[in-house]
Amino acid sequence: MSSPPVGVTACRRLSARARCRDEREAGVSASLDGFGEACGVAGVYAPGRPVAHLVYLTLYALQHRGQESAGIAVSDGSSLTVVKDMGLVSTVFDDRTLSALHGHLGIGHTRYSTTGSSSWRNAQPVYRGVAARQFALGHNGNLTNTAGLAEGLGMLPGTVTSDSDLVAELLAREIAAHDGDRGDGRELEHALLRVLPRLEGAFSLVLADEARVIGVRDPNGFRPLCLGRLDNGWVLASESPALDIVGARFVRELDPGEMVVIDATGCRSYRPFPAARITPTLCVFEFVYFARPDTALYGQNVHQARVRMGEHLAGQAPVDADLVMGVPESGIPAAEGYALRSGIPYGTGLVKNRYIGRTFIAPSQELRALGVRMKLNPLRENIAGRRLVVVDDSIVRGTTTRAMVAMLREAGAAEVHLRVSSPPYRWPCYYGMDTGARDELLAANLTVDEIREYLGVDTLAYLSLDRLVEATGVVGAGFCTACLTGEYPVHIPESLHKGVLEAVPAAGGGRHG
Repeated sequence: MSSPPVGVTACRRLSARARCRDEREAGVSASLDGFGEACGVAGVYAPGRPVAHLVYLTLYALQHRGQESAGIAVSDGSSLTVVKDMGLVSTVFDDRTLSALHGHLGIGHTRYSTTGSSSWRNAQPVYRGVAARQFALGHNGNLTNTAGLAEGLGMLPGTVTSDSDLVAELLAREIAAHDGDRGDGRELEHALLRVLPRLEGAFSLVLADEARVIGVRDPNGFRPLCLGRLDNGWVLASESPALDIVGARFVRELDPGEMVVIDATGCRSYRPFPAARITPTLCVFEFVYFARPDTALYGQNVHQARVRMGEHLAGQAPVDADLVMGVPESGIPAAEGYALRSGIPYGTGLVKNRYIGRTFIAPSQELRALGVRMKLNPLRENIAGRRLVVVDDSIVRGTTTRAMVAMLREAGAAEVHLRVSSPPYRWPCYYGMDTGARDELLAANLTVDEIREYLGVDTLAYLSLDRLVEATGVVGAGFCTACLTGEYPVHIPESLHKGVLEAVPAAGGGRHG
């Protein structure tokens, strides 16, 4: 018999403590060419400060990491209030909403779905109330042993619908099972130390209970998480610009496998994972695409790393041309580097509609192809009659790139030479970004020349993996390059897919999927 989740009446229980918005479905946000950004997480501990407003600002700085939903959880020391909804941070929250959220600590989340569908139910932070305790959780990443964990709990399909919800359920059951063991109010902290070693895959977590904010980074450090210092408190965030926006001083990145707990006594660090599991493998696409250009990763500025990628690309794949242009926005730094190294003038060839953002509601390939015209428009005066070097950071499905090349041809480009500042994207990611199945990836079964022909460009070249890693400036730091090489640092079960928790059988149910 399936065990119900502890605290499954979260929304009803929240109604006495918080405001829980009506559940409703929303259109699925899909990246124009296939990348679903990793989520953004943040936490603030700042007694005497308007914490809800501070968390809101950190989420604003992390909006690029997820646009499907946004949420904030705040504690005043005795109760936990959660507000979350579908949409952008600025859509979900206004000043009246934020002013009603009272507390000295809080966490926040911006979501792009990787496990679990895009719906209100899967918006975060996830809430649980158990054993007279409350906590909320935000997750960036993707667990790889989700089905096994759910089966171990004896859960029926749909009981929990995201891996983040599953982690919250594991913690709630640990707290319930050990209620009364300790009376120190640190039940969540103790439960984490027991649960975390059971998790596999990618997980940068922020959690809050009535008295503390907690940050966790998985043993591989797939997704970033950093720590900042306020005059009277602390900030956790996926990326360093979220510290800047609230005036926090960057302290350091959390180490892979580290847990930090922030409360009235200060900030303390734990190492809950066995030393043998600590293998730093930050996703290399944080440098290529995901992270903001003003972010620091491994102590390196992301913008400068992207410029170096372009410089290496110019040395590796030179071509005679009249103009170097980048595909807005993430292709621009590499284009600047290509122009700098090659001596070919840099200019603007495509104008981006900034009100579209990185995503828009377009779940089908056909709509993605049309959507490129909503997002980008050629600057004909700079294009007509010229031989162009067009620099982009990556090609996933190729739909957008093909449509963009057609637009450049229509605008009068004499030649189009495409340069990509990363290697061919051939394998799906299971560690926190939604790229779809392998047969949807353009480079999975095509040669570079076949891709060139499909895209309609005169020449095509990708940056080599060695040069990409060199461009980061931290060659020996450790990167996950599974999407480029097929070498996955954490085991991937055959059954793993985005809807795994909507389809997981009861315990003993055999294969999944």
